[in-house]
Order: sequence, then C-alpha cells, then structure tokens
Amino acid sequence: MTDPFGFLHIPRRPPPSRPPDERVGDWDEVHAGQPLLPVVSAQARRCMDCGVPFCHGGCPLGNLIPEWNVYAAHGDWAMASERLHATNNFPEFTGRLCPAPCEDACVLALTGEPVTIKNVEQAIADQAWARGHVRPLRPTRASGRSVAVLGSGPAGLAAAQQLTRAGHAVTVYERADRVGGLLRYGIPDFKMSKERLDDRIGQMEDEGTRFRPGVDVGRDLDAADVKAAHDAVIVATGATEPRDMDCPGRELGGIHHAMEYLTAANRAIGPRPVPAALSARGKDVVIVGGGDTGSDCLGTALRQEAASVVQMDVNPLPGHDRTVDEPWPLVHPKLYRSSHAHEEACARDGADPRAFSSVTVRFDGDVSGQVLAVVLSEVEPTARRPLPDTARVLPAQLVLLALGFRGPCHDPGLVGPLGLAPDGRGAFARTPDFAALSSPAAAGGESEAAAGVFVAGDAGRGPSLVVWAIAEGRAAAAAADRYLRGATELPAPIRATDRPLA
Repeated sequence: MTDPFGFLHIPRRPPPSRPPDERVGDWDEVHAGQPLLPVVSAQARRCMDCGVPFCHGGCPLGNLIPEWNVYAAHGDWAMASERLHATNNFPEFTGRLCPAPCEDACVLALTGEPVTIKNVEQAIADQAWARGHVRPLRPTRASGRSVAVLGSGPAGLAAAQQLTRAGHAVTVYERADRVGGLLRYGIPDFKMSKERLDDRIGQMEDEGTRFRPGVDVGRDLDAADVKAAHDAVIVATGATEPRDMDCPGRELGGIHHAMEYLTAANRAIGPRPVPAALSARGKDVVIVGGGDTGSDCLGTALRQEAASVVQMDVNPLPGHDRTVDEPWPLVHPKLYRSSHAHEEACARDGADPRAFSSVTVRFDGDVSGQVLAVVLSEVEPTARRPLPDTARVLPAQLVLLALGFRGPCHDPGLVGPLGLAPDGRGAFARTPDFAALSSPAAAGGESEAAAGVFVAGDAGRGPSLVVWAIAEGRAAAAAADRYLRGATELPAPIRATDRPLA
C-alpha cells in the first residue's frame, strides 16, 4: 500500500478526455493526446490494498489489481506491466473496452467511489508499449504438435498466444479479410484504434503464430480436413447471429442490424466510403437497444453527421446508487452511466439521447418501402408491455437494431465435421473443461466429448464481455495443452460453467 490515507484525501478523478465537440469531428480515440500519467498515478494511490481484494472476484481474469496499482503509483511501469500481463494477454484491449466490473467490486464502492481501475490498466498497457516493455515471448522448444484456432476475436487470439508460447504450432483461421474479429470490424476507432490490434498481432506473428485471414472453415476449407491436419482444434467463432424483432414494418428498407452498420463504418475508415444506405449523414437515426453496441452506433452516427439520434432502451431510467436488492459485491448494480458517445450527444444536442422505458410498436414507411418513422410506447417496468396512450412518433430514415446476439451460426459445414452440438441456448455444448460435446446428455444419459475439439469464448458462453472472452481463451488453451501433453503449466482462470455475478 503506497498511501494508507490515499482513499480519504484523493477524490476519484477519471483521466481527461478530449472535448466532445472536438472528438466528434474525427475518429481518434477519446483520450488521444491527453496527459494520463499524473492523474493515473494519483488515482492508483487510492487503492487500499485490501486483505481480501474483492476486485479480483469482479474480474474473471483474476487480474492482480492491488499489485499493479502499487507499481503505477510509484511510476514503475515495467513492473506494473509485468504484473498486468501475468493474467491478461491484451490489457490494451480491456483497458479500453471492458465496462470494468472490477470497479463495482472495489471495497471503496461500498460507501463511495471506486478506484479508476480501468483507466490505470489502460495507462499501464500504453506505457508498456511506449517504453518497449512488450516483447515477443518465443517458446524455448517446439512440442511437435499443431493446433487450429477458428476465429480471431479476443478468445481466439488469447488461446493462440498461450498455445504458441507453450511450443505448439498454431494457425488462426479468420473468415473476414483481416484478423481481429469484432475487435477489427465491430469496435469503432474512437473506442480503440486499430493500431493497438495491429501491434498485438505483430507481436503474435513474431512469436510464431500463423494467421490465415479470408478463410472460412466449413466453406472455403473442409472442416474435417482442418481437423485431420492438426492435433487439436479450438472453436472461437463468436456469437454472430444477431437478435431480431417481430414488429410491423420490420421489412422496410433502412432498417439494419447494428453490426452491419458498424462493420461498414469500420471498413470505410480510410479510402473506402460508407455505402449510402448505411450512412447516417443527414438522417434521423433511431437505435433500438440500450447497451454498449447501441452506444457504439450512437458515437458512429454522430461522427457521420446524423441530423438527429435517439437511442431506445426498454429498461427504466436507472438511479445513481445501488438498490437494496443489488448487494455489494454479489451483484453488479444497474446504475445510470454515460458513455463517451452519450456525452457527445448531450454536448451537440443539449439532451441525453436515450429514451428509457421505451418499446417499438411499429415502423412506418413511404410508398417506396423505405422507413420514415418509428412508433414507440412507454412500457411497464416489469412485464415490459406497452402502456396505453403513451405512443409517440420518432422520424427515422435509418434504424439500427442493437438487440444483442443469440449465439454462433450453426453452419453444417463446421458443426458436423467437428462433432459440435447446440446446448439449448444457441451456443456450442461443451464440458466444464471446454471440450466440445458432440452429443449433449439427454435426461439420464451421458454426454460424448469430441476428441481434440475445444470451444472458447462467445461460441460456448454466449454473448459476454471482452474479459470473459480472454479468460475463456486462456482456459481453453490450458485444456488443449493438457490434452496434447497429458499435463499443462498454462493458467486456467475459469471453468466453462463459471458465470459472472448477476
């Protein structure tokens, strides 16, 4: 502990971000060029180095938060980086993208404001790259075994890096034209520059990981051939099937899934323009869904100079404090939180862009079949049924559905040859040790594992946070290494059956 009284006399202070009216004019990260280190070092001094660090329980990676807080407080960025990377392959991702459940579990959150753990993590990771502390960790000897990883999102990348460092020959297959999964095409640059992703992929290539983008296993390559060519396979294809809605007017033009919109925007940063149908420029935009993906759509639409943007959220307006049925640290509270995109919308339009307790009644269109408006209604807080006499109309020439995902697409070209089976939730069935189940147990029966095939990330868990994806990749790598060698020294931070706090 660096300062026994730091939490008493140092108030919580997030690092400064660029002014909202400045950052909506470009795609640079919101903190780009801001002086983070003095603020972060002071904030790290607020950590109480608790005897029972409950922040560990809030993070599936088991990040050693009090340890790297001490080093950050003293400005020892090399040791802070070592402690951070001991449990997290990609802290530059999580420091930007994770909603920080560890902060909700911080002891300071009991009676006040928690340590800015996420900001400290980002600063440590950035300093590690800037000071040359991140180097390739090549294996000392080759195992003679090979592993195929299907998917290059955070789970696939974490599994690949762990297995490469263990000495296995790892090939990562990615269906998109570039490596990174949703990190590449689902996350806007203002949240995380793609330079962060490219730097990490470069490190992995230097370590020996081989990448094959533009290869869709099950279509471009026979999955059975891929399995036969490798000693183990890790399926980390993500949860790619978007949730839809059954609503009058859904068939109208101008209504798109959020990931279709975000992918087009991410591809267009550079020489390629956004297709007119997927551009928000000059349009009234309605985003259906109140989560992080909807917020990403909001920030993107603002940068595309939308005429207006409304983000609908079926949940009621949350409060600023925990309720009695959200006890610390067992439950992550539903609090009123504003993303950087919400701040930007407030600065531009003078009001919060969110419409809480709202549900879509129907979409109205013109004679050509294009959407013109969204008719919404207020809802009951529990049953979520529309309330009578509360309907109102929002103009909309572009509607984005940010309703989450159901699970991986069960492509028969992938499922059959690898012995995969659904688990009833839309994900792939697996054992607690991440082995794929080719036949989930019926009542009173037994399950059969697919030999040498493992499932990691959203493909097995369903849609979740980036920290859970990385933890799954690390744990699945340990399971695959144990399968190949009979034992493993790789860490396994979680089991497939572990679940986050409610």
